[in-house]
Amino acid sequence: MENNNNVIFDQKREGLNAFFSKVYGLMGVGVLVSALVSFISINFFLPNMIALMQANRFIFLLLWLIPLFAVVPMQVAAMKNSKMALPLFIFYSAFMGFLIAFTLLLYTATTITLAFGTATVMFIALSIYGRTTKRNLSGMHKALVAGVIGLIVIGLANFFIQSTPLMLFASVIGVIIFSGLIAYDNQKIEQVYNQTGGTDGWAISMAFSLYLDFLNLFLMLLRIFGIAGGNRN
Repeated sequence: MENNNNVIFDQKREGLNAFFSKVYGLMGVGVLVSALVSFISINFFLPNMIALMQANRFIFLLLWLIPLFAVVPMQVAAMKNSKMALPLFIFYSAFMGFLIAFTLLLYTATTITLAFGTATVMFIALSIYGRTTKRNLSGMHKALVAGVIGLIVIGLANFFIQSTPLMLFASVIGVIIFSGLIAYDNQKIEQVYNQTGGTDGWAISMAFSLYLDFLNLFLMLLRIFGIAGGNRN
């Protein structure tokens, strides 16, 4: 009986590790697609980007609202295990890469590299914490979601105010919020696996959540380093 229990435990652990690997792999694909699209946009379409930036800044507000409102439909498609979930995730990542390219134009290569490296190290550390901690992190989820909503409101307000101190404040708070979400979502992956058996749809859903966590953490750090270092282009 004990041997049977050990076999079941080992099979469950192997399945969980495979699910984690699938989630991280899909998330990595999303980040890679965004990075590739940003690179192509900046290196091959720079004149077009500059012309668009000079045309009307309200265009960017509308463009950034598209991925914001697309989050819920994307998650619903993934959780329903829809065949469209993966193509939608790739398309979403590509569109975000296009938008982020405009932000990257404002910063030096040094600042971008520092922000990405810091975000990567923080993501790995927080992922390990989320997977290994015995503390139940679900209690802070509502507060973190409320914080994200607050950041969106501040971002919309600052689009018109154009306050650097307000941007810095929001970015520091954003680092805290998305750090919490990275730990929470990593802990949630195991819960999702135990409840669903680790379907492909849920793997895409969790990868999408981690992708957004990492991307926003990177953008918040980019703003902080850019403001603190005074080395924006």
